[in-house]
Amino acid sequence: MFRSQLFVPCNNEKMIKKTQEIPADSFIFDLEDAVPPQEKEKAREMLTLIPDLKGTICVRINPLYSKESLKDILSVMNIDKIECIVIPKADVDVSFIYKMTGKRVFPLIENAKGLLKIEEVIRSEGILGISWGSADLADSLNADVETIGWSEYIRLKITTTAKTYGVSPLDRVYFDVKNLEGFKKECITAKNQGFEGKQVIHPNQVTIANEVFSHSSSEIEWAKKIVEEYEKYASLGKGALSVEGKLVDAVHYRIAKKILENQ
Repeated sequence: MFRSQLFVPCNNEKMIKKTQEIPADSFIFDLEDAVPPQEKEKAREMLTLIPDLKGTICVRINPLYSKESLKDILSVMNIDKIECIVIPKADVDVSFIYKMTGKRVFPLIENAKGLLKIEEVIRSEGILGISWGSADLADSLNADVETIGWSEYIRLKITTTAKTYGVSPLDRVYFDVKNLEGFKKECITAKNQGFEGKQVIHPNQVTIANEVFSHSSSEIEWAKKIVEEYEKYASLGKGALSVEGKLVDAVHYRIAKKILENQ
């Protein structure tokens, strides 16, 4: 999946061109919050300026209840390099977008109904992944942004529901772009909670996200040792063993195999 997914304002030609220099796994060219109302049409016209990129190209449309969303969808449909449509404030099954456009869908959980209906959203046909927005969700709940952003309930609700249906969850945007240490800490927390990557809003965050959501050399070495030792003992009819003083059984073997498969 995507270790890093960078938002790019689609009304900013300079930033669109700069994406060729940024090693993000995915890019979201934004037609929604990053674009003021008077710039929406210009932003749609600038979709044609998106360069060929190594990362997966997505476009965030305006909310489905808005007049702008249909214009966005019509603008995106016939641009082959755009692989995915990011749907803000998703709170219903969005399979119809995939069926209508042939583009994969990437819903964002950003309101109370979306959180309540997350299972329905996540079962959408053509889904590529899922993420969430703490600011919009806090606004929907009339709650504090930081409190909602660090809610373990919300975070685990998203990751467990996503993993249940085989969907990759990405963590929310971190707004303090100058605090790279804080960003890295949140990436580590997100990884430990089951998120597979991070949505980002500044190029400086990309390298950190890529690093945190990649397996470290020590993790890979651990996995190799576990697989080797477990398979050796399993061939002798043993299902559990001790490696470096720690109990290892089938679940640790499965984790280690997954690390080696995804390195």
